[in-house]
Amino acid sequence: MSGGEQRQYDPAPGLVALGTLVELELVDRHGAVEALALDIVPDTAADLDAGFLGASTPLARAIVGRPAGSRTPYHMGDLVEVRIVSVRRSARVADASAAAAREAATREAVDRAATEETIQLALTFSSKWGDYDPAPLERDGDAEE
Repeated sequence: MSGGEQRQYDPAPGLVALGTLVELELVDRHGAVEALALDIVPDTAADLDAGFLGASTPLARAIVGRPAGSRTPYHMGDLVEVRIVSVRRSARVADASAAAAREAATREAVDRAATEETIQLALTFSSKWGDYDPAPLERDGDAEE
């Protein structure tokens, strides 16, 4: 996203929306609290590791439109509640290539799984019908990395 695209969001002051930085407290069923700060961005720019939360994620849907200081039930894993500590306009710009990077990582994982599946099949074949050397498959996979 360019700086100009980031400014297209005009969130209402104090309400969680696209283009806001939200400081949260995630509360688990034992009462333990985890602080978290996230920028709410379009799903195409989501990158949780970098602190950018996609707007259609369950957490974002639970908090969008709510004001700072509010609490909302949130049942995910052992979490039971989300507290919105503060909301302000985001000053950061999300990386527009996040979606492409996620897609490339997914493709790579699928390709690696397919290669491993082929090797497993070859080893199964080998144990039942005789020797089969999966090394050429392993070398082909290593060459791509």
